Amino acid sequence: MKRKSDSAKPANRDDRLKAALKANLARRKAQARARATAVDDTQANEQAGKKKD
Repeated sequence: MKRKSDSAKPANRDDRLKAALKANLARRKAQARARATAVDDTQANEQAGKKKD
C-alpha cells in the first residue's frame, strides 16, 4: 500500500535540485564576473605602470 506522501516526495526533490542548480549557476556566474573584473583591473594597472616609465 502506497502512501500519498511518496508521490509528493519526487516533486519536492526535483524542486530542491532545481533550486540548488539555479543557485549554483548564479554563484558561478558571479565568480566568473568577479574574475573578469579582476583581470581587467590587473591589466589596467599594468598598463598604467608602463605609461609612468
